[in-house]
Amino acid sequence: MDYERLIPLMRRLALEAGDAIMDIYNADDLEVRSKSDDSPVTAADEAADAIISAGLRAAFPDVPLVTEEQAASHGQDVQTFLIVDPLDGTKEFIKRRGEFTVNIAYVDDGSPIRGVVYAPAIGRMFFTGADGATVEETGALDKAVIGPTQPLRVTDPDNDALLIVASKSHRDQATEDYTAKYKIADMKSAGSSLKFCLVAAGEADFYPRLGRTMEWDTAAGHAVLAGAGGAVLRFDDHTPLGYGKPGFENPFFLALAPGVALEKA
Repeated sequence: MDYERLIPLMRRLALEAGDAIMDIYNADDLEVRSKSDDSPVTAADEAADAIISAGLRAAFPDVPLVTEEQAASHGQDVQTFLIVDPLDGTKEFIKRRGEFTVNIAYVDDGSPIRGVVYAPAIGRMFFTGADGATVEETGALDKAVIGPTQPLRVTDPDNDALLIVASKSHRDQATEDYTAKYKIADMKSAGSSLKFCLVAAGEADFYPRLGRTMEWDTAAGHAVLAGAGGAVLRFDDHTPLGYGKPGFENPFFLALAPGVALEKA
């Protein structure tokens, strides 16, 4: 893969998709439909998917592409591929809470190694550079030119005072019971794949997810966290979370700075 070509393209497509999403987000009427699995979908999901898919297919026609909105049409036997969630956090989008993201990632041999996470409503852009290191871009977010960037690195966590981030829309008793095993200084809520980015930026130590997710929900955030020195592990056995699984469904997982002392599941 030509990362010098891939990274600026993923970033630009995320920004273009973000513009389309915000046009719909700021409109008076927000039509919401249900997909076959009863999850919500909006015109913003579909518009963003169309922009990103067209751009990636034109540039990398030989690389398999998996997107949330087109997943049903894809075969299951892929280990190296591009994967897209054009609008992660649809519930946050519908409620106009701002914490939704555009997600594009490249998975190589089952591991997400390059990714872009863009939160258009709050103006935060995270991505891995061609070298795999994660940065947050600041400034105007010009589509043609990458602006100033800040290198990101996970924390060296204090296990007697952990900073935990959890889902805003999917908090449940299982998560509460599990996090109760830890000594917590602060527990915050955030929407979408921003939770991975907060760990990558050192704004949290640990993100446990004891709920259903799909690979497109997590791949870009996983890449961003890995590029900042973090890890994403399976909840059951603490082995690395892999991609290209049948049906693209994830097990429960733990996203963290490596210094977190994990309790048994």
